[in-house]
Parts: sequence; C-alpha cells; structure tokens
Amino acid sequence: MDVMTGNELIAIPPGQLTLSDRRTQRSWSVEVAPYRLAALPVTQALYAQITGRRPSTAQGDRLPVESVSWWDAARFCNALSQRDGFTPAYHFLADGEGIEWDASADGYRLPTEAEWEHACRAGTTGPRYGKLDEIAWYRGNSHERLHDVGGKRPNAWGLYDMLGNVWNWCWDVYDAEVYGTYRVLRGGGWFDEHWSCRASARRRSHPTFQVDDVGFRIARSFG
Repeated sequence: MDVMTGNELIAIPPGQLTLSDRRTQRSWSVEVAPYRLAALPVTQALYAQITGRRPSTAQGDRLPVESVSWWDAARFCNALSQRDGFTPAYHFLADGEGIEWDASADGYRLPTEAEWEHACRAGTTGPRYGKLDEIAWYRGNSHERLHDVGGKRPNAWGLYDMLGNVWNWCWDVYDAEVYGTYRVLRGGGWFDEHWSCRASARRRSHPTFQVDDVGFRIARSFG
C-alpha cells in the first residue's frame, strides 16, 4: 500500500447499527448504504502533496496528518477530488461559515459517524475488533507519541488504525442544540486511555480547532 501517493479505498457493505451517546443516554438506529472508506488515515505525505502544507506537530511522511481542522479536512477532500477528476462533494458557502454536501457527487468526503462505526466494527459486536494492543496505538503502548499508519493489525475488512493513533473527523454535527456547530470525532488517539478506544466512543470538537491527536480518513459514495 503506497501511503505516499494515496489511500486504497475499501468497499464497505451495507448494514444497520444502533448508535448511542453515554452523555445523553440516547440511542438511535441507522441504515448504512454501501460506500468506500480509506484503508488508512490520510498521511502527512499525501496531505502535503495535495495542499502544499505540513501542519502537524510531529513530522514524518508515514505519520497520519494531525493538527488539521474539520474545515481543513473538508477542503482537502475537494482538492483531492479535483486532482483525481471527480466531482467535489462539498460546496462552501460564500459567507465562509457554511457548507453543503452534494450526496450525488462521486468525489471524496468525510464519512458519517454511522458509516465510520459500521466500518470500524466490521461485523463485530464488542467494544473493539480485536485485542487493543494488537490493533491500536493508545496511551498504554504509544510512549505518548504518534506512530506510522498501518503498523497495527487491520480489522476484518482491511481497515487500519480505526482505533487509536489519531481521532477521525466525521461529517456529523455532534449535538446542535447544546454544542452548535461542533463536529463528531471517532476512534481514540495516541494519548487516550483504553476506554476511549472503543467502536462506540464519541468525542466532539469545534470545526476550527486543530489538535495534535486529530486527523481524518477519506470516503467515497458508490454511484
């Protein structure tokens, strides 16, 4: 797998799952359509190739890009779509504060949190798709630093680093009534304890924040 030039996209089958939020004790069922998800988080090499920028705190071509905002991730998706000849999925509004997702577009995008969790579980029903030390970099084994992508065992669908290393931005707003425009993060990071590295764990962040344990991976819809 060539992390320098791009990410292999894995075909994710359709499914149904129940999402839950511990803070509100709320749960809801979601149908997930088939789509494609990158096998790896976006690397610093690919991010620099597309944007000309290296924003990460820790530097290394094979490291996942971090210290990128949700807006940075969305703009990257459009830029990569344009490079590869696809229709961009996102339309940025003139006020600079709004965005629309064209669900009919074939370009790259961020996964929804339902898509992300469905892909992370890969048919499993427990909190994780394997033993944590074998599948993830987290506080218990990371030595409090970021690690190259793809260094741990993938899940059954061939996805690496779904838990640990960096949190993944998702498309969804976390809770508009309470947190406004804050967006959902999934997956846990290199500095998190084991309880944050679960398929169901949710975190939120303002879409302009850039944090050194937050990155993203790309998705595409099937036409």
